[in-house]
Amino acid sequence: MNVSLTPELEKLVNEKVKSGMYKSASEVMREALRALQRDELRRDILLGVEQIRNGQFKEYASAEEFGEEIIRRGLAKMKGE
Repeated sequence: MNVSLTPELEKLVNEKVKSGMYKSASEVMREALRALQRDELRRDILLGVEQIRNGQFKEYASAEEFGEEIIRRGLAKMKGE
């Protein structure tokens, strides 16, 4: 995979490597992608909390019912529904 960076971002990556914080540009990019994943997860969690506070949730009678719902949704997603 090749990635093109703006000159400013390339300079930032090189500075991180030169500082000794990272051994390579690849390490810098992997850490940046992990940070992006964490940010996305935080946003999803905050959205879920907001939805619960607004009463936008479904209660299940049992863990089994909840598990069946997860399986149903997963299968539908795999089928592209």
